[in-house]
Amino acid sequence: MFLLGVPLLIFPFAIYNILVFLLRDFSWNSEIKRFPIMSGGELAISSGDAIVAASILILLIEILKAARMSRRNIIDHLLSLVLFVGMLVEFLMVKEVASTTFFLLLVISFVDVAGGFAVSNRRAQRDVTVSETVHTG
Repeated sequence: MFLLGVPLLIFPFAIYNILVFLLRDFSWNSEIKRFPIMSGGELAISSGDAIVAASILILLIEILKAARMSRRNIIDHLLSLVLFVGMLVEFLMVKEVASTTFFLLLVISFVDVAGGFAVSNRRAQRDVTVSETVHTG
């Protein structure tokens, strides 16, 4: 499957950039919807909240992808690392993306890179078997 080798977090990153650069008056703090809660309060969801929540769900998929072992995993991890570095450079150098929403997307991307390598490394360690020799004296 094609999408298995692509870091899925590129989609929220692309959506963020499209909205920020094409819709100059777009606000990540604008309210999308209000939900009543059993306590009697209301939960207001903003655009930024929605993209961060979607990115966290995508992060779960990315971690599950990292748990399987294949040659494509290495490429997927490297592409995730390239995405993280690109996002970091953009965050540091481009004024339009200096927002809490983009910072949280950057943190999610970092967790994807670090978690992906950790899960793959742990799985690789489990796959290595050590044979024990018995010495009779």
